[in-house]
Amino acid sequence: MSDTDIKKFMAEQLNAGISLAEVQKLIDEKFDCKMTFLEVRLLASELENIEWEKEEEKEENAEEDIIEAEEVVLGEDGVCVVEMSKLVKPGAVAHGSVKFPSGATADWMLDNLGRLGLENSQGNPTPEDFEAFKVELQKAFSNAGM
Repeated sequence: MSDTDIKKFMAEQLNAGISLAEVQKLIDEKFDCKMTFLEVRLLASELENIEWEKEEEKEENAEEDIIEAEEVVLGEDGVCVVEMSKLVKPGAVAHGSVKFPSGATADWMLDNLGRLGLENSQGNPTPEDFEAFKVELQKAFSNAGM
């Protein structure tokens, strides 16, 4: 077994839309070669002619599915709904999404230094929206045991 054989196998699997984590398991099964995820990722980075867009779309769709599954059922306008994702985001203590009482939405992130940030906002949250967000975010952290 050589790196070339593993790389050929990886290229086939990745072009078929298999995730890197699944490829890692398949390499172990087929080649009886235990590799860390980082080793698999480094080998994959050396590959040419891989359609990485498929992999990125698949990961984004998986994250969206998880977020949708974790969301509290959205109430009528006038209710602030804060969702906390269970996925780990680099540089974040916690992250998720928020639907403000005004109907605006955004993704939020709390970093390691305690800074709260919003991104991908749809609509313009009002000052009252932010007050409701702070209250609901505190509840979400309390419910999560943080």
